[in-house]
Amino acid sequence: MGTDEHRFPCETCGSDMRFDPGDERLICDHCGNVAPIDHGPWARSDAIRELDFESALHSELSKAEIESTRTSSCPNCGARIEFSDEIHATECPYCATPVVTDTGENRQIKPRAVLPFVLDESAARSTMITWLGDLWFAPGGLTEYARKGRRLNGIYAPCWTFDADTKSQYRGQRGTVHHDTKTVMRNGKRQTVRTQRVSWRRVSGRVARFFDDVLVIASSALPEKFRTSINHWDLTRLEPYQPEYLAGFRAEAYSVDLETAFIEARSIMDRQIVRDVKFDIGGDRQRVDHVETSVSDVTFKHILVPVWLAAYKYRNKSYRFVVNGQTGQVVGERPWSVWKITFALIAAAIIAGAMGYLYAQGQ
Repeated sequence: MGTDEHRFPCETCGSDMRFDPGDERLICDHCGNVAPIDHGPWARSDAIRELDFESALHSELSKAEIESTRTSSCPNCGARIEFSDEIHATECPYCATPVVTDTGENRQIKPRAVLPFVLDESAARSTMITWLGDLWFAPGGLTEYARKGRRLNGIYAPCWTFDADTKSQYRGQRGTVHHDTKTVMRNGKRQTVRTQRVSWRRVSGRVARFFDDVLVIASSALPEKFRTSINHWDLTRLEPYQPEYLAGFRAEAYSVDLETAFIEARSIMDRQIVRDVKFDIGGDRQRVDHVETSVSDVTFKHILVPVWLAAYKYRNKSYRFVVNGQTGQVVGERPWSVWKITFALIAAAIIAGAMGYLYAQGQ
């Protein structure tokens, strides 16, 4: 990869062309010329071919899977920004902080596949504004500011996906709910009361699951709540990596390494395994006392996924928003309007007072 922005000159006017979201083509905004993306001998299987995890950990991947890139970390948010040879400074797409390249090169695993943008900037902005407008107690001024504010930044965020075969042994308890009835006296009246009790029986067993494409976003620039909330992607739409898909967009180098990402992937797998164990235990209630899992045949891919980023400063407070460039899902820092909340509290107090008065009058 190795470039801050991938450039493809228009054959008609020489201007830089850009990838047109939603279409398999490049477009020139200057003269309107379009050019289809030539997939050449690529097969879709190339986009989903896995690499061996253990080989990567021991630096045994082939040279064809490694590239040298010029990157630099944003001093504010930590994003790893890639630079082309002719660019020495840029603006961080995550937080708008100026970033200057360093003098060294960084060896990284090449991206295997890319998930192309589906939403263009206009559609992403519209989705974000709708999301803001639907929030209760959000300041209306922020929505209007976002409507007229600076353009959203389109960036391909790095991700790891993991496949793994797991086999788990467990010990636990199966609970069976029993309902008993008895008659009691209340206020001089005989009433039937139904009670519930649970009887527990120790159980053990085995479950197995093959995990396919467990995704971990490999960017530390996004807050954790953003990374965990915007990870729904249709990976059946992956394409073999070609730089044309990045034309007009930026790409971030991964800042979460493969080994660290697998720890997060394991936690995702373990949560699913616990759900599998509870299903296997059955009964009305389940207790999981111990799970021991063996993991084998671990493989991975380095892929790029599309996101639109926006950062606005409104009344001396910064707000960041991320729009999934494929689905339109929005994740953002929740804005609150003090005036709207105050007005709602006052209105609620007035209504409660009025109802109390009417109730007293009725007595």
